[in-house]
Amino acid sequence: MKPKILITYNIFGELYCEILKDFELTMPAPGVETFTYDEVLQVIHGYDALLSMWNFPVDKQLLQAATNLKIVANFAVGYDNIDVEEATCLGITVANTPDPVTDPTADVAVGLMLDVMRGITSFDKRQREGNYIKGIMKHLGTSLAGKRLGILGLGRIGRAVAKRAMAFGMNVVYYNRHRLAAVEENSLGVVYVTLDELFTGSDVLSLNAPLTPETYHIVDARRLQMMKPTAYLINTARGPLVDEYALVEALRSGTIAGAGLDVFEFNDTVCSALLELENTVLTPHIGTQTMEGRREMAQFAATNIANFFFGGRVARVNKI
Repeated sequence: MKPKILITYNIFGELYCEILKDFELTMPAPGVETFTYDEVLQVIHGYDALLSMWNFPVDKQLLQAATNLKIVANFAVGYDNIDVEEATCLGITVANTPDPVTDPTADVAVGLMLDVMRGITSFDKRQREGNYIKGIMKHLGTSLAGKRLGILGLGRIGRAVAKRAMAFGMNVVYYNRHRLAAVEENSLGVVYVTLDELFTGSDVLSLNAPLTPETYHIVDARRLQMMKPTAYLINTARGPLVDEYALVEALRSGTIAGAGLDVFEFNDTVCSALLELENTVLTPHIGTQTMEGRREMAQFAATNIANFFFGGRVARVNKI
């Protein structure tokens, strides 16, 4: 009997049918973008695997109803939409898609640095409005070369950001909960600093850590006060790493120079005060938004399921 897979969204159907040809697949009907939570809750007991989008809540209620479920394959590198602790207690494997998101997200992080430090979006707006006043010392930006980039979370994406930043002539320091071995630091060309040193010494601070209870609001009012008034904050990781109201005050008061944000504390709802600030560049979570990246994520998620049942590498979040 073929394992049964429930796919919550109607994207890349042909790809899933190809990779998961040995499974019984259920997807939303043509013209329907996604199943609702209630629809999935009603039928999940009959499925062996769930392939879910990053914004679909796989919570305790859903997991407890999934009496035959063996794996949740998330279409994302982040997994804060999944109750991993409950899944682990129930013996359900949780998998994610770390590899395909690395380069697209790192590209956006560096793009935000360039944009906010050189005022590219601001100048584009002024040019279109005919509002650009020329002058030798007017509207000056900041170069990346020679600046210190601090990376919070030197995982796959953090390392890809570091590599790109070095190409611009930046010096890279990092903080991880677990420090890398000296040989790896030397190979990457990065220097370990304490968390406080990361905030006080960085000209640009890039957030590339996962959202956990320990990293929630790791950028708060106190730590923003520690940063240089010329420093920039870049967040392509998870919005709740930053206390958004504290960030608004820091940007308004000149505590820091600017911010480039691809994610926001309250998901798709952007704090209205952020929209009013000129020293910010805001993008709607486009870190993985390339044709190549999205297709690779779909392939990776489907392969996680195939490998789980038939043997092979699975990008496991939990140890099941």
